Amino acid sequence: MPRYRITIEYDGRGFVGWQRQKNGLGVQQALEEAVLGFSGEEVTVFGAGRTDSGVHAAAQVAHFDLNSEPRADTVRDAVNFHVKPHPVSVLMARVAEDGFDARLSATSRSYRYLIVNRRAPLTFGRGLMWRVAVALDAAAMNEAAKVLLGRHDFTTFRAVKCQAISPVKTLDRLEVARDGEAITITARARSFMHHQVRNMVGTLKLVGEGKWTTADVRSALHAKDRAKGGPTAPACGLYLSRVDY
Repeated sequence: MPRYRITIEYDGRGFVGWQRQKNGLGVQQALEEAVLGFSGEEVTVFGAGRTDSGVHAAAQVAHFDLNSEPRADTVRDAVNFHVKPHPVSVLMARVAEDGFDARLSATSRSYRYLIVNRRAPLTFGRGLMWRVAVALDAAAMNEAAKVLLGRHDFTTFRAVKCQAISPVKTLDRLEVARDGEAITITARARSFMHHQVRNMVGTLKLVGEGKWTTADVRSALHAKDRAKGGPTAPACGLYLSRVDY
């Protein structure tokens, strides 16, 4: 029974998130139905990360097992045919190595958050990035982000309903960079808690606005209290951008 490893991109709008749910269509369900459509087999597609409703992916990784043994490029093309018209695309498929698990084998996950910092409303990027009208100091945001690097109790940046066993995580990268109107926030860790990236982004926005300082971010982290952190940034700007193995 071969195991197939796939890399996927998707537009999170219109999905209830990655996971199959009763209250709407998940990306997982769309892929499972596509696999059934071409293979006649009911499978479970396991993803490297469970993105929330409205969150996008540029390089989600997943795996599933088949009883049949189609070529990997056939799997890619067949899933892409049957997943239409949903905004999901399999970029790559290959037969996985022995023991591969999309979630458990991952050594790090990277997310990218996109902000457009301008007064004018969005046209082409609506629903795909967060427009912030007030001027942001990206350099100050980047300096404050350094406070969050390393191993910490991230309770302040954890969703109230998060089901993670421990709030202690190691954040390997958190950088803020500006290119014209575009501000990109990049985060990398072995794993993240529910809303952790979006809560960190919302906090750094306060710094960019001049409402908070780096010291305020440090105090919020040490408080280990969600109520002491910044707001949750909208889902529309967040992308699962890379999974490393």
